[in-house]
Amino acid sequence: MREQNMRSLYIKKFLIKHGIVGSAFLPTMKTMTMNQRTITTFCGILCSATLSQAATLDLDKERSRIQVDAKATGHNFTGTLSDYKASVAGEAGSLKPSAFTLSWNFTDLKTDDVKRDAEMIKWLGGGTPKGSFKFVKSWTDKSGNEQGMGNLTINGVSKVVSFPFTAKKDGEWVSIDGKVTMDYQNFSLPIIRAMAVMTVEPQLVVRFHMVGKVK
Repeated sequence: MREQNMRSLYIKKFLIKHGIVGSAFLPTMKTMTMNQRTITTFCGILCSATLSQAATLDLDKERSRIQVDAKATGHNFTGTLSDYKASVAGEAGSLKPSAFTLSWNFTDLKTDDVKRDAEMIKWLGGGTPKGSFKFVKSWTDKSGNEQGMGNLTINGVSKVVSFPFTAKKDGEWVSIDGKVTMDYQNFSLPIIRAMAVMTVEPQLVVRFHMVGKVK
């Protein structure tokens, strides 16, 4: 009964929002003409379809990973986030994301080198520097590939980034993969140099593999 009442309220709001009926008309829905009832029924079906397609992804952090690839003089290295907060929502049928938020502390970005990790925190200003990402939109490009766009915030600076991604379903599991190429200088961060002989290139690649169950 509660679910039915919620659906009825959703339909009423939908009718008002799209100008199909005015708010004063809703209490007298029993007096609807056949055409009006047909429109209302159609809207109800449309609303039900919208509600049934919306879904969130219950992330499994053991299966998921977020990593940063860097190139330095004479070697490359990768940092992996050991912890983060993420929320993913989208359409269950098409697997298209409609919302994706991510936040983390850089103290949780580990490169398997304690000294290097400590120097990274100093480079970011010390303390507990934070980063975040907020999804804006997605689209299919001319080649049929899925593209995403969002706001990436690092060092207090927010920049729009775009990236390719894929979304796949295997049984009850959904996986979303993508990568973002970024220049850390765009976030008001200096070139990383150590003892004048080692430099970390400003171009970094952020890779994400998010896995979870649709709910």
